[in-house]
Amino acid sequence: MNPRANHHCGNFRNGPITRRDMLSTVSSGFGMLALAGLLGRRAQAVDAVERALDARALRATHFPPRARSVIFLYQDGAPSQVDTFDPKPRLVDYDGKPFPMAMAPTQFNNNGNTLASPWKFRRYGESGLPVSELFPHVAGVADELCVIRSMTSEFSEHTNANYFLHTGLGIPGRPSMGAWCSYGLGSENDDLPGFVVIEGGLVPPGGLDCFGAGFLPARHQGSVMRPRGEAIANATPRDAGDAQLRKRQLIARLDSAFAHETGAEAVESAIANHELAYRMQAAVPELAALDGESEETKRLYGFDSEFEPTRIYARECCLARRLVERGVRFVEVTIPRTLGDRWDQHGDLKAGHEANARAIDQPIAALIMDLRRRGLLESTLVVWAAEFGRTPFAQGTNGRDHNPFGYTVWMAGGGSKPGVIGATDEFGYRAVDKPYQIHDLHATMLHLLGVDHHRLTFRSGGRDHRLTDVHGKLIEGAIA
Repeated sequence: MNPRANHHCGNFRNGPITRRDMLSTVSSGFGMLALAGLLGRRAQAVDAVERALDARALRATHFPPRARSVIFLYQDGAPSQVDTFDPKPRLVDYDGKPFPMAMAPTQFNNNGNTLASPWKFRRYGESGLPVSELFPHVAGVADELCVIRSMTSEFSEHTNANYFLHTGLGIPGRPSMGAWCSYGLGSENDDLPGFVVIEGGLVPPGGLDCFGAGFLPARHQGSVMRPRGEAIANATPRDAGDAQLRKRQLIARLDSAFAHETGAEAVESAIANHELAYRMQAAVPELAALDGESEETKRLYGFDSEFEPTRIYARECCLARRLVERGVRFVEVTIPRTLGDRWDQHGDLKAGHEANARAIDQPIAALIMDLRRRGLLESTLVVWAAEFGRTPFAQGTNGRDHNPFGYTVWMAGGGSKPGVIGATDEFGYRAVDKPYQIHDLHATMLHLLGVDHHRLTFRSGGRDHRLTDVHGKLIEGAIA
């Protein structure tokens, strides 16, 4: 007999019982097994629901991984490549003169003359890597950086470019790269999510869809934490033990009945999320206790900086280190709000870029040094990237417009190979040597995690999907 036979209107014939019907109803379903963990019978229940929900995920990596975790330092708004890590002396020769190359349409089409960088570059480390004076602290870890100067994007508008950067497609609704990592590899800590976003005050254009799970099970979406106050709202139980127990028992009955009737995977994911939220009530307060770090560590990151955005980002980067230390697979760190807002300087380039660089420079360098001294840099891939770059000619007189044709990202640790890869033309406008696409960055990140991007798939809408879609190649020279 079909266990759903008594729950429809009677106008449809009963179908034969399916395997999903059986799994979702026998013994109140796998979701009920997971929820039993809330009531003290966790171990076997969690194993069962994970097997049911993750049957299509990887059982192991495709090859030995170089990295265990990723920290993605998202540079919201797009810093200028020619003012940070890609010096172009020819801009000085043409400064204030008409730009000598053909210009593609820009976001605002208020194009001015060639604009030289207001900042000087110096070479640092044994590698002699050129770094702008915007980043004196990051310059101190120059020998750790794998700088890719030939990244490109398909979009020149923030929202679509952010979807593309995060999900590999320029429209909302697709799983974020962090969700793919969580789905394929899981978390090494049962009490914390596999994908965490540390939000420092700015949500990217495109909103929370940049961190979503799309068609993957919902528990792989990014869990948003904040670097100050309570890291996650309501992470600390508000009820006494008995009151909380009664609420959990009520939720168990309601979820059990609903899961029994629907058998929907979304319900099972919601139950799994509920259980994780309960376990996080114990794990998150300890995780977020940043004041327990040593005074030396807090000074290293910049907890005591006179500039508040630096203090915020210092706590973000320190929290990111604590997360990967505890086995979280993918951590995205957003930038704080500064005097110039995001890196999106359509005007007043000098003040805006200096404010943003001041906020992130010391904490990023500290993160790399701290990971290295704790023996975590070898297993943690740090990625610094934005949705596109900026034009080498002015917008108006003192800003830069959006430029998707050639810009810089960099990686450190996690099996990446220090050095410089690719090049833009002599003005820093277009990638001319080894141009790469966001799909290639995603493929390389997965490869360093031990995953073949062609083989990490999820079937939805009648076909197999992957983070790189039908694209993606490894970035030549980026893998040590």
